[in-house]
Amino acid sequence: MATPSDPEREGGSPDPDATDPAHPADAIYADGPSTEELAVAAETAPPPTDAPAAAAPDTEGDGTDESGGTDAPDPVEAAQPDEVIREPEDVAPDTADDEGGEARRVSPGGETKPLGGGEERPSPKAALVYNPIKADGDALRATVTRLSAQAGWSEPLFYETTVDDLGDDVTRQALEAGADAVLVAGGDGTVRAVSEAMSGSGVPLSIVPSGTGNLLARNLKLPLTEPEAMVRAVFDGDSVPMDVGWSKLKRADGKTEERAFVVMGGMGLDAAMIANTNAQLKKTVGWVAYVDGAARSLPNAKPFRVMYQLAGARLHSSRVQSILFANCGSLPAGLELIPEASVTDGALDIVIFQPKGLFGWIFVWRRVAWDNSFLRKFRAGRRVLALRTKDNSVRYSRGTAIEIAAQSAQPVQLDGDEFGEAVSVKTRVDAGALLVVVPKDHATDGL
Repeated sequence: MATPSDPEREGGSPDPDATDPAHPADAIYADGPSTEELAVAAETAPPPTDAPAAAAPDTEGDGTDESGGTDAPDPVEAAQPDEVIREPEDVAPDTADDEGGEARRVSPGGETKPLGGGEERPSPKAALVYNPIKADGDALRATVTRLSAQAGWSEPLFYETTVDDLGDDVTRQALEAGADAVLVAGGDGTVRAVSEAMSGSGVPLSIVPSGTGNLLARNLKLPLTEPEAMVRAVFDGDSVPMDVGWSKLKRADGKTEERAFVVMGGMGLDAAMIANTNAQLKKTVGWVAYVDGAARSLPNAKPFRVMYQLAGARLHSSRVQSILFANCGSLPAGLELIPEASVTDGALDIVIFQPKGLFGWIFVWRRVAWDNSFLRKFRAGRRVLALRTKDNSVRYSRGTAIEIAAQSAQPVQLDGDEFGEAVSVKTRVDAGALLVVVPKDHATDGL
């Protein structure tokens, strides 16, 4: 990263002489009050309380709650983050009881088999990689076997993920065995790991929606409640080349690690929220559990200094809460973080969150939940957005690569999985590196 030739700019204010690639949102979008208006609002706002307003105090002082129970939790303490950023190996195993940690291949009936082999089966043949916790393995194996036979393919290969193999190792085994197509069924982490191993292989990947997030399937507009449709598409569907993002993480001790992502990654508060989300709660209620992580992370959230540079653009300095690099733009519940994002454009969409105080977070939420997800769908709504005054709470950029360096190590996430802390992240896009299967005549406009 080059040394900046101009003084450090506080708050990430745009440089009028900069040559950053324009983002499509900028043409019609200005999203809030000016910095001066924010300052006035902050001065007139009531001082924040230490505890959430909805938490009722213990008026008796004896630790009892209204229902007569004891040891009611302190709402202030409950909202605090645990101040522990967990490395991937620290995450509680997402695995069945008595499941071993070694990668494994299974028979059509589910019995464990030696990992090697499969080459003896003539092509064409498919391979299914699935997370036994997120997907119904028995039903999927039966469906893939039945449809393979109907299509005249050989008996398929089956692989289960484990705590020690999220899917990338067994996917490489399937490719070495000569699989002509790979199906993946599991959560977003399983899809990420399998996609990493499939990138650049030229072998098509079919995403069978499973788990709770299904973020890539949602962005590809795949049928979320019809797993057989995505299995059948392997044999009579189409394929679309999509981009894959790669992030090289540099740790505080100088070690580096490069991992792929297919939806989005980020440094800062978004990663801290994921790290502070209760794993058991996520299993129970899915993506809604991230509200728990937000409650734990937001009270003590503090901006941090980063230097960032898009490929072919000027170096910038800013204090941010979070910086995202995205391949996709849609989130669960119909939320549109980046309406213009595309998995086939060969570019990354960069989102920088730098809200100023409480009002800044309100504007961030309004932009994502109201402006992007509702108003922008209508011509009249887009005219309203064009009349808004400028606000830098959320800033967008676009490029083929970005390098981010922080003054101190910050948490990092890729496709919703925490990847520890890093002092710098170099992210690039590998255009069209992954062939994804879509049903026949599936609309690909807007992908």
